[in-house]
Amino acid sequence: MILVAVLLAGLVRAFAFPTFWIPSSSMAPTLGVYDRIVVQKAFFTWRDVREGDIVVFSHPPLDHCPGPAGDLVKRVIALPGQTIYSSGNGIYVNGRRLAEPYLPHYDPLGPPVATRQHPYRVPPGEFYLLGDNRADSCDSRYWGPIRGSSITGKVVLVFWHDDHPDFRRF
Repeated sequence: MILVAVLLAGLVRAFAFPTFWIPSSSMAPTLGVYDRIVVQKAFFTWRDVREGDIVVFSHPPLDHCPGPAGDLVKRVIALPGQTIYSSGNGIYVNGRRLAEPYLPHYDPLGPPVATRQHPYRVPPGEFYLLGDNRADSCDSRYWGPIRGSSITGKVVLVFWHDDHPDFRRF
């Protein structure tokens, strides 16, 4: 019975709700370096992704940024078909400023997204992703939008934050 329970728990962790750790500060302050997260893979489809979700996805093929290979974690900013641009430190989606209560007010944007005169339209089936630490994140500003099919799951829980247990749901 114990062997079956351990096997079942291992399968659930590997295929339904795997855990990941955050190797960089690109998602700070929401996710810090070495935070541990749980990702929903079971019953997940990229068609369920919403603006503001934090997702795990396969490393983009045109990534010119230094850093770890493998899966990455970023926040969904714009959905397929939406337009996006930046002005000052603000992000605008479909012409409206994006409310970002998860960011500190002093957080600089870093490289711009596009301009009001020439907004970027996210192609069908693709998503525009940014790290919460905009000044120190390699994201869609560098490698463009990512295909929905490369999104492997959605972050649902942080269970270790800043070197201590901390259970936060997303």
